[in-house]
Amino acid sequence: MTKTLPAVLATLLAFSGVTAPAAAQQQNQPLDRIAAIVDENVILQSELQRAVNNIKGQYAGREAQLPPDSVLERQVLERLVLVKLQVARADGSGIRVSDEELNHAIASIAQQNGSDVDTLRQRLAQDGIGFSDFRNSVREEIITQRLRQSFAQSRISVSEGEVDAALAQQNAGGAQYHLAHILVALPEGANAEQIATGQSKVDGIKNLLDKGELDFAAAAVRYSDSPNALESGDLGWRSLDEIPSAFSNQIKNMKSGDVLGPIRGPSGFQLLKLVEVRDGNAGGDARKVTEFHARHILIRVTDQVSEAAAKAKIETLRAQIAGGADFQTVAKESSDDTNSRGQGGDLGWFPADAFGPDFGKQIEGVNDGGVTAAFRTDAGWHIVQRVATRQTDVTDDNKRAQVREQIGRRKLDDEYNRFLQELRGEAYVSFRSGDRAEGTAEPAKP
Repeated sequence: MTKTLPAVLATLLAFSGVTAPAAAQQQNQPLDRIAAIVDENVILQSELQRAVNNIKGQYAGREAQLPPDSVLERQVLERLVLVKLQVARADGSGIRVSDEELNHAIASIAQQNGSDVDTLRQRLAQDGIGFSDFRNSVREEIITQRLRQSFAQSRISVSEGEVDAALAQQNAGGAQYHLAHILVALPEGANAEQIATGQSKVDGIKNLLDKGELDFAAAAVRYSDSPNALESGDLGWRSLDEIPSAFSNQIKNMKSGDVLGPIRGPSGFQLLKLVEVRDGNAGGDARKVTEFHARHILIRVTDQVSEAAAKAKIETLRAQIAGGADFQTVAKESSDDTNSRGQGGDLGWFPADAFGPDFGKQIEGVNDGGVTAAFRTDAGWHIVQRVATRQTDVTDDNKRAQVREQIGRRKLDDEYNRFLQELRGEAYVSFRSGDRAEGTAEPAKP
């Protein structure tokens, strides 16, 4: 894939059956052997090999950071297994991506790249990437994102007390910490032998780090059982309230570069590295934003309502309003947004980016009292009436929203990783790759 394609494509392709051009040039004719059976699905050897080659392409010039091929193959195969399990769980939960939604997503990707779908298709073909494989990888990415969103909505909550406590800590001069970790996972209800094996492995990794025989990033790629192992275990920036209590009290006394652990946690044994520290109050100055009061009408694209039919209906409704019909009355009668329909499509006050960039761009493009042209988002086809505009000081609200998001993200990361472990533990997975014995692979030992 050429470098001008947006970063989202690299993410989509990293663990799919699609490969970057450098990898495509390196691989031989794919084999159609089965690499793994995952419940009722299979992962082909050709899928695995393309995904492995894609990772190698991303590490071009940094190959020394990668583990041996056998370990890399295991890590990538585990990622592919998790993708299959998430897609299957999403399907069982009724999460679907229609062809119209998929077409819209691919058109958006092409637009981000400054081209159209036909040009994108040609460029993928030049890079040896089948368009059907690409469509499937985009569909699976959307499905897994929606599963994660559904999981967050059903299981993750942040109380006002948690936000108050985190803000108090920030106001007291709390710092932010850039962290990385290595996880030696233990199954739920691990027995004494499994715990001893995990302890031995994590002690071995720590010994290599202490001796300077391996740096932390390389050790994470090589040995970590965490889903972010191939990202060097990077956890990004976190405030103290986002760090589990098992680590937080000790991190305050660490210096950049220090490694903490091993510590036993809910998922297994962890080593945590403090990469660097920064002032947590940075960027906390007063901030004003433009807010809009608006109404909207939504026509969804469904299995029963095609893209063309939805677009035609929204344009007909807009014509009625332009001809003198009352926007609120039309919204009550015709909008598919059940949350706002009863209020005549009223969305209240919100900043431009509240409902996504496409929505914000449209509402910024009309005057108060004006109605936008029909436009498409992931939700369907819209028209929006801009009612009024105001400037709002959102410093406090913005801080609370940021802190709430940070706490929610930390909780989601922890809970979703446990959810993935549960999925993996409940699934029937049989590896058939190379000379690997059938059954679940044992973790690699340092």
